[in-house]
Amino acid sequence: MFATRSLLLLSLIALVLGKPMARNMKLHESREGIPNGFSLRGAAQPDRTLKLRLALVQRNLAELERKLMDVSTPSSANYGKHLSKAEVQQLVSPTQDSVDTVNTWLKENDINAKTISATGDWLSFEVPVRKANDLFDADFSVYIHDETGAEAVRTLSYSIPAELQGHLDLVHPTVTFPNPRGLPPVFTAPIKAEAQNLTSRATIPSSCASIITPACLQAIYNIPSTRAIESSNKLAVTGYIEQYANKADLKTFLAKFRTDISSSTSFTLQTLDGGSNPQGSNQAGVEANLDIQYTVGVATGVSVYFISVGEDVQDGGLEGFLDTVNYVSSMDTPPNVMTTSYGQDESTMSPKLANNLCNAYARLGTQGVSILFASGDGGVSGSQSQSCSTFVPTFPSGCPFLTSVGATQGVNPESAAYFSSGGFSNYFGIPSYQSSAVSGYKQALGNTNSGKYNTTGRGFPDIATQGVNFEIAVGGRFGTVDGTSCSSPTLASIISLLNDRLIAAGRSPLGFLNPFLYSSGQSALNDITSGSNPGCGTNGFPAKAGWDPVTGLGTPDFNKLLKAVGL
Repeated sequence: MFATRSLLLLSLIALVLGKPMARNMKLHESREGIPNGFSLRGAAQPDRTLKLRLALVQRNLAELERKLMDVSTPSSANYGKHLSKAEVQQLVSPTQDSVDTVNTWLKENDINAKTISATGDWLSFEVPVRKANDLFDADFSVYIHDETGAEAVRTLSYSIPAELQGHLDLVHPTVTFPNPRGLPPVFTAPIKAEAQNLTSRATIPSSCASIITPACLQAIYNIPSTRAIESSNKLAVTGYIEQYANKADLKTFLAKFRTDISSSTSFTLQTLDGGSNPQGSNQAGVEANLDIQYTVGVATGVSVYFISVGEDVQDGGLEGFLDTVNYVSSMDTPPNVMTTSYGQDESTMSPKLANNLCNAYARLGTQGVSILFASGDGGVSGSQSQSCSTFVPTFPSGCPFLTSVGATQGVNPESAAYFSSGGFSNYFGIPSYQSSAVSGYKQALGNTNSGKYNTTGRGFPDIATQGVNFEIAVGGRFGTVDGTSCSSPTLASIISLLNDRLIAAGRSPLGFLNPFLYSSGQSALNDITSGSNPGCGTNGFPAKAGWDPVTGLGTPDFNKLLKAVGL
C-alpha cells in the first residue's frame, strides 16, 4: 500500500514538473475589423501551410533618418556623400542580442528559419496553421475578396512572447491584407496618332492636347533627346502581378516614336521570387509595357533594368515590395533611380509593416537611390476609385522617405488629373522638409474637407507629370492608357538624365529627392493651380499655388532643374 502511494505521489510530481508553464504572451498587432471588400469564409484548415516572416527590430533608425537627410539636403556639407552598402548594414543591423533571442525561441519551437535580407532583419519559415495559431495566440482564417474571389489567410490579431518584445518587430502576413485594387491601367482601343517631329521642340505639338508620346514629354518638360553617356547610370523599373515587358512591342514603339535612335534599344532583365518575362504577344502586360516604353523611350541612352518579381514567396499584402527592396539593398551598386507603378490603400497594411518598409526605403536613399512611386488612381478615395466616407491615403506614397508622383493632364497650361491620388497619411507624420509647404496649403484650404483627413499626416504626392492618354504598344497594337503609372516612369526618366549630367561632371547622383525638391529645386517646377481629385462624395483637394495634395509641388522642367543642381 505504501509503495503504491509513493508511486502515485511521484507520478503526480512528475506530471506537475512536466507540464509547460503558462506563457506570458503580449498582444503585438491587431486591427479593428475586416478591411472593406473582404468577407470571412471560415477558419483555415489546421494542416494548411503558412509561409511566415519575422522582422527583427533594427538599430539606429533615428540615426538612419538623420544621415538620410544629411546626404540629401542641398545646404548640408555632406550633400551627395552617400553611404555604402556595408555602412548602411552596419548602422541598422539588429543587435546580436535580438538575433540570439529570436533564434533561441525558434529553436525551442523546432522551427528552421532562413535569413532573407542582407541586414539580417528578416527571417522566413513555414508552419501549419495549427502551430501558427499556437505560437502567436492567433486565429488564422480564410478571407475572400468579394470582387475577385481571391483568398487570403489572415488573422485580426496576434501576440508574441514577452521575452521577444524589443527584439521582434512584426510577423507577416498576419494583420496586413492583400491589395484588392492593384490593377494595371486600362488599355484603350487602338487609336490613330502620328509621331511628332523630335528635332523641333520650340513649341508643343498640337496633337499633345489629345495624345501623349515621348516627343510630347520632351516638348512639355524640355527633356533632351541626346544620349546619356555614363554607363554606371542605371534606372530600374519594377514589375509585379505577372506583368511582362514585351521586347517586340518596345521595338514597334521606338520605331514609331524614337526614329532618332535604334529600334533595337532594349532593357536588361533581372528576376526574383521566380519571376520571368515571357515574350508571347498575348503575354504582354499593359503596365510593364507602359513603364518600359516610357523609360527606354524617354531616358535616351540610360541603362534600363526591368525587375520582374514572381510569386514564389510573395506575401499577398506587399506585391513583392519587401523582396524588391531587400534585393536592391543587397546590390553593391544599386540603380540610381527605381520607379514603381503599383501601390495599395494604406489601411490594408499594419502600421508596423508600413513603417518597416518605409525604413527600408530610407536605407536605399542613404545609398543614393531615388525611390519613386505612383501615388494612385483613386483621387482621395485611395489607390483606385471606391466608395468611402473619409479620405483613403495610399501606401507607399505616405512614406516620407520616397518621392510620390501624381498626375496632370492638358498642356498650356497643365491641370491636375482628376484621378491623381493625394492626401495625408494616417501612419506617418509631416516630415520637416515639407512642414512649411503643408502648413501653407492647409491655411489656404480652410475648413474644406474638415474631419475627412489627418491634419498631422505626411502630405503626398510630392511632384507630378503628365498622366493621361499615353500611347503605347501592346501585343502589336497601339492604344492609350491613363494613370499615375504613366507619371512615375516619366519622372524617373527625367531624374536619370539629370543624374547622367551630374555623374559626367564628377558629382553624385541626386539620391533621395524630396529635400532638394522642397528647397532649391522648387524654382525648377511648374506650379499647377487648377483641377482637383474628387472622391468619397466630395470634390477632393483642389490644386492651389504652391504644394497641394493633387500635383505636389508641380511638374518638372529639365533645363531649370539643371540650373537648380548647379549645371
